[in-house]
Amino acid sequence: MAVQAGVDLEGPYVELSYVDAVRERRRRPLLDCVTGRFEDVAPVRPFRWPRGERHFAGWYWAATTGQHVGFESWLERDRLLLIDFDPDVVGIASQPFWLHWHDGERERRHAPDYFVRRADGSAVVVDVRADERIEPKDAEAFEMTRLACAQAGWKFERVGGPEPVLLANVRWLSRYRHRRCLNTPVAARLQDVFAEPGPLMAGADAAGDRLATLPVLFHLLWLQDLTVEDLSVELLGPRTVVRLAGGGAR
Repeated sequence: MAVQAGVDLEGPYVELSYVDAVRERRRRPLLDCVTGRFEDVAPVRPFRWPRGERHFAGWYWAATTGQHVGFESWLERDRLLLIDFDPDVVGIASQPFWLHWHDGERERRHAPDYFVRRADGSAVVVDVRADERIEPKDAEAFEMTRLACAQAGWKFERVGGPEPVLLANVRWLSRYRHRRCLNTPVAARLQDVFAEPGPLMAGADAAGDRLATLPVLFHLLWLQDLTVEDLSVELLGPRTVVRLAGGGAR
């Protein structure tokens, strides 16, 4: 949906409000905020668990940051898994700020779902909403957010449900995302084994007792020190071909 005529993103009414490092609420013009570290801010609104609500809110422990990140639905949680799995992501915050604007009749505001910082210093603002659940007012908010992000030099993504096979594989690997799953000697043996691509279970057995090697193998797949051809094509299984990735550890 197009933004209403007369909207000028450089006008003083386009502002961000957020919670700063000392938990003070701030409200500033958009263009004064482009260098802000919004990956470190607290959420601008609380996560609630009202009885009878269709949505399920919660906290997800992100391996990327070692901190909990909030979500307000299963769909947001699923996207958060994929963000955490991305090796180029170095920072994540949920509900990072309110974007304020005037639509010609009244003031509007919208809080994007995630602010993501990438290793190259760039930023991505993410809204999660299934295609079939986008109402006209939502479409206008997403379009305004996209335009505001363009002014700030941030990328904007409105995403829906992820590929089901990819999600299932990443969800499985996320069980092994914590550093406690890393056993350095076992990891070294697995990296030696999979320097030559081979089946997942056979490689785990070649590196030692599979009860000890499989958690480490899955942790290395989470880190993407080991990799497979395409996690979105088929579910991980005993015959999945695993190979040593080109990069080092995260």
